[in-house]
Amino acid sequence: MILAPEAETFLLTIDALNEIFTPLNFQERIETLYQFYEKEKVLVTSSFGTKSVFLLHFLSQVNPQQQVHFINTTYHFKETLDYKETLTDLLDLKIREVNPGQEENLLTLQDTWWKDHPKMCCTINKTAPLEPIVAKHKVWMSSLMAYQTPFRAHLRVFEQQGDIIKFHPFIDIEEGEFLFYLNKYKLPRHPLEKQGYGSIGCVHCTAKGKGREGRWKEENKTECGLHPSYFTKKK
Repeated sequence: MILAPEAETFLLTIDALNEIFTPLNFQERIETLYQFYEKEKVLVTSSFGTKSVFLLHFLSQVNPQQQVHFINTTYHFKETLDYKETLTDLLDLKIREVNPGQEENLLTLQDTWWKDHPKMCCTINKTAPLEPIVAKHKVWMSSLMAYQTPFRAHLRVFEQQGDIIKFHPFIDIEEGEFLFYLNKYKLPRHPLEKQGYGSIGCVHCTAKGKGREGRWKEENKTECGLHPSYFTKKK
């Protein structure tokens, strides 16, 4: 396979990228990405949730200098923040913390927006703080997996989302394969998993449940908007 330098990558369509990357296994996909894009143009975000360690482990093997952005909504579980420190030390991660605007964040706290305005709460504390960072990158690496939700089931390895390309190296991995690799590499699990949390976000909007059933408890919602919103944005 002949690889294109980054200067020529923009000439490739999403379909062409998928044709090149889809036959590869997930580690080969991550390795090959850096033959197309410089690490400064690759955006990596992590919530340090129940599935985060998988991407972070392989990323630390393939490109240990890659910066990882952590959106500190100010509403994380203490266990999540402790888990973040554990993985940062274990994998020698290069973390950059992203924070919401102080005034806007305080407003969501004072008026408990997660109760009556959960979508706007996510926008203020997750999406908006990340937007100027997204604008500086060409490709956004994500650990979304198709088996997790109906929304994710329709994604390909590469998708155009607004002005950035989303890269899903694990999109076609099966749950059993995912669990196999967690055990194979003895990767530490989020401490709240053993308490029955299948997916973990902010304290106020997370309950116990299998998979993503416990996200946005009492709301008909399984996605925070961080990923879907970039599909609906116009270029």
